[in-house]
Amino acid sequence: MATHTLPSPLPHGLPVVLDTNAVLSLWMFEDPGLVRLRAALEAGALQPVSREDCLGELQRVLTYVQFGQPPERQAEIAQTYRARCQLVPPSATPSCELPSCLDQDDQKFLELARDSGAQALLTRDKLVLKLGRRPVIAARFAILTPERFQNLLP
Repeated sequence: MATHTLPSPLPHGLPVVLDTNAVLSLWMFEDPGLVRLRAALEAGALQPVSREDCLGELQRVLTYVQFGQPPERQAEIAQTYRARCQLVPPSATPSCELPSCLDQDDQKFLELARDSGAQALLTRDKLVLKLGRRPVIAARFAILTPERFQNLLP
């Protein structure tokens, strides 16, 4: 089974896709186990890529009552993350068909990784991680947990 191989060492500005749960872990929950990953993103060693529908999902999820984030904090996280991202429009002519996610809300992150040339999609979603083993995906980009990707950082 083919798996996507990340360049070693990782080049500065390596394009990566962060799904919503990864963004929340890094900037809302400030997961202490991801300090090196967050520092690499903030220093520009990694270039997050996104598109409007992905950023819209982030804004929506930040408002969830269970997170207890005041509106100012929600706006700060969303605006700061948007400013870090290179925005990529959806492709009118995709380079390949992707397998479908069982959760259709996750499909946009796979499409973004494919269309942006990202080297990795960072997620903790078990169903998305499982799709990373599919040859059509594995040939184009890696799907990794933030923790596993962080272990690849110098």
